[in-house]
Amino acid sequence: MAKLSLNKASLQKESRKLKRYRQYLPSLELKRQKLVVERAKGWSQFEKTHQRIEQCQQIVAESLPMIANRDIDLSHLLSIGTVEMDKENIVGINLPVLKQVELIKKPYSPYLKPHWADAVVTHLSLMLELQIRHRVEQQRLQLLNAAVKKVTQKVNLFDKVLIPTTQRNIQKIRIYLSDAERAGVVRAKMTKQLRANSED
Repeated sequence: MAKLSLNKASLQKESRKLKRYRQYLPSLELKRQKLVVERAKGWSQFEKTHQRIEQCQQIVAESLPMIANRDIDLSHLLSIGTVEMDKENIVGINLPVLKQVELIKKPYSPYLKPHWADAVVTHLSLMLELQIRHRVEQQRLQLLNAAVKKVTQKVNLFDKVLIPTTQRNIQKIRIYLSDAERAGVVRAKMTKQLRANSED
């Protein structure tokens, strides 16, 4: 770390730094607050989707217990076609947004599949879409958590390190300059008094 110069130029430099830090800190704090609010919303949505997945699993377990029969092949009823994504910018952080999920229902013969296969396809469609949505929401939360952590570190750096250090530097320079000025005045008085005494 550079040694602090105890002069007026250094005082001006430190004062400018302090002003910049104080201007920057509120916008950082505001960014942190917005990210925290967004993270809370994201967490709430993530929990809702998780509950919907559990409800869907419960409904399937109660209304379609026959899908547990491994002799009936249901794996080719449905597949994921395309997953359309977008991005949303929240205070400089790009977050993924699920726009649309296209599911491909495979044609099947009603004679070769059981009568309840239609209900399975309906529930499976909902479950696949919910799981994809859940994964995207999890990604959003991970990005928001990382962003909140990073911004909080910056806020703490400014609030607990840079601003107090700069304030101490300014105080140190002011004390030094004040002491130097007082010493100069005392020297001047002593010199004046010595001259007066030598003239006598």
